[in-house]
Amino acid sequence: MRAAEKVIITTAVTGSVNVPSQSPYLPLSADEVADAAIGAAEAGSAVVHLHARRPDGRPTFEPEVFEEIVGRITARTDAVINITTGGSPAMTMEQRLAAAVALRPELASMNMGSMNFVYSGIADKVAEWKHDWEKPYVLNTYSHPFVNTFDAIEHALRTLGGSGTRFEYECYDIGHLYSLAYFLDKGLAKPPLLIQGVFGILGGIGADHENLEHMVRIADKLFGDDYSFSAFAAGRDQMQFATHSAWLGGHVRVGLEDSLWLGKGRLAQSNAEQVGKIRAVVEDLGKQIATPVEARAMLALRGNVKQEEAS
Repeated sequence: MRAAEKVIITTAVTGSVNVPSQSPYLPLSADEVADAAIGAAEAGSAVVHLHARRPDGRPTFEPEVFEEIVGRITARTDAVINITTGGSPAMTMEQRLAAAVALRPELASMNMGSMNFVYSGIADKVAEWKHDWEKPYVLNTYSHPFVNTFDAIEHALRTLGGSGTRFEYECYDIGHLYSLAYFLDKGLAKPPLLIQGVFGILGGIGADHENLEHMVRIADKLFGDDYSFSAFAAGRDQMQFATHSAWLGGHVRVGLEDSLWLGKGRLAQSNAEQVGKIRAVVEDLGKQIATPVEARAMLALRGNVKQEEAS
């Protein structure tokens, strides 16, 4: 692993897992998502990871919604834009790619394998639903897998990679690292790699700290110094795993996509609150926070399209 000289904070602003009935602070509309990302960037996040939703919170893939979000963010900040290609399990691969194909971001997420991605347990914790789509949406994940076949991954790598987009490789289990090594050998994944270890999703690797260290050991074996590592855990283990990742020499990810909480029994009122908390932890570890410019240099990003066309 390339030990981080400075720690990149990524903020996953809204995602497609959590639903409005869980928290009044989850950003939903394009304006809310953009404002949340701007607040996170102002608090110290170098990268903002973006999903889009309709005003009622239903996940959406429409490029015009992403364009509205991204336009507001880039007008106010220099943050690195990372557009999801994960979307939601209810979307086709072409739908999931649509926004990144249209907007050519510097960075896009890439899920490295099909899996059971189960968050039906949300239904057990919600006493009153705000919208009729929410409960069937979360329950559906118990019986429908999240499909990321090798041909779909290859198609995405060729399609987006050809436009200069680089990737955040999301690995939910050890096998996903070996899948990434396969695409590296084929020349479709290009170093320096950014590996995002994902822990605590039902169907993926558990949120045990031994698993985090094991994932880094296997990644070291497969990729040597040709990768940077970041990690997050869903839910209550969010801050502990971010802290552990930074302590190991990696980067960190927070955001309301991954956890709606700031601490035990306390909902986060904004993404910026979570950024501020992990920033303080990282700085207490004696590490510096990377700016967007520094993050671009570490990850070999090209700059956003607006910057590229102006140069």
